[in-house]
Amino acid sequence: MKFIISGKNIDVTPGLRTAVEDKLGKLEKYFTAETEVHVTLSVEKERQKIEVTIPVKGNIIRSEQTSNDMYVSIDLVEEIIERQLKKYKNKIIDKKQTHHNFKQEFIDKDYVDDEDIQIVRTKRFDIKPMYPEDACIQMELLGHNFFVFCNAETDQVNVVYKRKGNTYGIMEPEL
Repeated sequence: MKFIISGKNIDVTPGLRTAVEDKLGKLEKYFTAETEVHVTLSVEKERQKIEVTIPVKGNIIRSEQTSNDMYVSIDLVEEIIERQLKKYKNKIIDKKQTHHNFKQEFIDKDYVDDEDIQIVRTKRFDIKPMYPEDACIQMELLGHNFFVFCNAETDQVNVVYKRKGNTYGIMEPEL
């Protein structure tokens, strides 16, 4: 695996680099040597955050973890990615596509799905055309962190969501 490690508001010291490579190196049993692992370490106030992105053909395996200690965050992110790989193996590796990023042992091994995805509730609601700013206000009034609406400007279904720093984002379909 090839590690691409960068830092935001933090110097990537040799100790941190070694910790990342050692801990995430445990994932080598799943990936081939040419698989790239993008790691971003960042610090915001007391929060030590690591973001790991592993692009594989047709999918992205990603996790981010935050704690008050970067080494704890590194430990957590490795466990999460390993759990994701085992849980979603059959979905990640489509038999029709090439799986050149994964080692054959990982492809051949069956993992037990200990947590099946279960949809336990269906919610139906009227979608009234509104402007994104109005959707943000409605989302705040409901106390939610996202809101689905029909954009009055484009006549498409969009989602507004709350971001860090009291800002908002909008998701639009790409046609």
